[in-house]
Amino acid sequence: MEVKNVRYKIFINGVVQGVGFRPFIYQLADKYNLNGWVLNSSEGVHIEVEGEEENVRSFIDNIPKSKPPRAKIETLKHEEIIPEGSKDFIIKKSVEEKGKFILVSPDIATCELCKKELFDEKDRRYRYPFTNCTNCGPRFTIIKDIPYDRPKTTMKIFTMCELCQKEYDDPLNRRFHAQPNACSVCGPHLSIYRKDETSKWNKIEAEDEIKFIAGAIKKGKVIAIKGLGGFHLTCDATNNDAVLTLRKRKRRWGKPLAVMVKDLNEVEKLCEISKEEKDILESPESPIVLLKRRKEAKLAKEIAPGNNYLGVMLPYTPLHILLLNEISLPLVMTSGNISEEPIAAENEEAITRLGMIADYYLMHNRDIYSRYDDSVVRIFNKEVIIVRRARGYAPYPIRLDFQAKEILAVGPELKNTFCLTKENYAFVSQHIGDLDNQETLEHFEKTIGLYKKLFRVNPEIIAHDLHLEYLSTKYANEIKDIKKVGVQHHHAHIAGCLIENNYKDKVIGIAFDGTGFGIDRTIWGGEFLIADLKEFKRAAHLMNIPLPGGEAAIKKPYRMAISYLYATYKDGIPALDILKRVDEKEVEIIKAQIDKNLNSPLTSSCGRFFDAVSSLIGIRDKIDFEAQAAIELEMIADLAYRESYMF
Repeated sequence: MEVKNVRYKIFINGVVQGVGFRPFIYQLADKYNLNGWVLNSSEGVHIEVEGEEENVRSFIDNIPKSKPPRAKIETLKHEEIIPEGSKDFIIKKSVEEKGKFILVSPDIATCELCKKELFDEKDRRYRYPFTNCTNCGPRFTIIKDIPYDRPKTTMKIFTMCELCQKEYDDPLNRRFHAQPNACSVCGPHLSIYRKDETSKWNKIEAEDEIKFIAGAIKKGKVIAIKGLGGFHLTCDATNNDAVLTLRKRKRRWGKPLAVMVKDLNEVEKLCEISKEEKDILESPESPIVLLKRRKEAKLAKEIAPGNNYLGVMLPYTPLHILLLNEISLPLVMTSGNISEEPIAAENEEAITRLGMIADYYLMHNRDIYSRYDDSVVRIFNKEVIIVRRARGYAPYPIRLDFQAKEILAVGPELKNTFCLTKENYAFVSQHIGDLDNQETLEHFEKTIGLYKKLFRVNPEIIAHDLHLEYLSTKYANEIKDIKKVGVQHHHAHIAGCLIENNYKDKVIGIAFDGTGFGIDRTIWGGEFLIADLKEFKRAAHLMNIPLPGGEAAIKKPYRMAISYLYATYKDGIPALDILKRVDEKEVEIIKAQIDKNLNSPLTSSCGRFFDAVSSLIGIRDKIDFEAQAAIELEMIADLAYRESYMF
């Protein structure tokens, strides 16, 4: 009996480029003895397969079941077409389609197979710090445009050697079309620089750059290391003098510093850790995880003063893996910037901006196209809560259960991220930072441009915060001929929560934070809103209290403490300890500012309330970084206590 061949056209979109999808399809077609072709386009992966009907159906059924680990399938469509009599299965050249877009993979931590090669003396990539394959390595940080092919990445300048090219061209090899594929013969390489007595930066020749840098760290030096999305500043996390030197040079006082350790055994020496926390530490996203610190942890006291938690991560690139293996010490691994500036991304920029911080630079010559901080997460009720979304997560979108217009939401002033919507997707950017200087604003503008280009978004609406002085609001208002929509800060918080939970009906939304410009022109921050995605009603809020001195009261929580006391007792403030710590003249100035309404806007902020309590009980009168007083107040809370205050 003659077996009838059928042919099917298949379209798949999602994260299906840069994750080994085409070689997977090739191998699956080979398994089921099918002919045809596969290609990447600007909107996804197109496939045509021809063969016995049962084999074709098995092929289609197995695509979502056995897809590559980092692939995410959003859509899989197929339809039968007329057979063409194909004699083999080929991978066609990528096609660019105007206006179409594809989801872009975040950068991925080094996979187990590549780690094994790093330490195999017989392997040609032994100790090569840029080892990667289709299952791991840089993605978003090197992409200039889609479809994701080497000429559209910063790897374009590296011509593959014969062996790398053979891997790249072999559909059965795990490096087939791995765009960052390289080796020590043809790929990026490391270099070390140090400043001499004349302040000139000189290249240092070292037989092994990683061994040299490990030795410098052990001597207490501060190192700037170029990673996936920018520079880190690193030093020995057990050496208090080295950590203090880093803090002084970086102008970062008090704020906790992230720590990178070799493996989970080393994490357990420093922190209490659950199964869920272990899983996320070792995940392909490999973020910084906030963990409960052990009292006996052997770390410099200046790592996270006044904090019961540590931000810990495992090495996620071959460079970091080799360094941590060489040094066997916990390392500070903090963003390569001066406080409040964006992370430095390129070599010349890093030398200019970090020259007063680092003793040595460990650089490489693979360009970074998009800056990318480390993501920060914590586990709460066994669920991952993202505190800072960047490496490993962005630019993967939030899936919407409705069709959105093309909108740019420019985000707030502090801890800025922006969002672009298109079709069923909301593309939330990586963490940009505080928009309070020109460097961060330029990073913000460049990254918006990249997202618009990658995802083919041409915004018809721009949403912005109601605060007219935010740089993000000013940016929005400078763009002509596009409709602008002002959004109240706390309504945005609640709407974001609704979207995250796919909920559209009205809710009682509670938004407690530091600052948000209210529709009554006061500063909101302790809000109870009856809201949906379209509108809100302010049902209740914490009591309005003057913010004496405006910004000064945020940096000096004792001012908020005096404001609360004055609102409660007027001139009959009890003889509390705080009055011994605050100069009597300043107390009178604060009262006068409040009475005369001099730079003392009203605020309902829960954050300012926590600041006041922190100061009142002697925890923190002045802060070095945002929310420090509230954080240190939280750290002394008795978590076993179950009673509550009268409200």
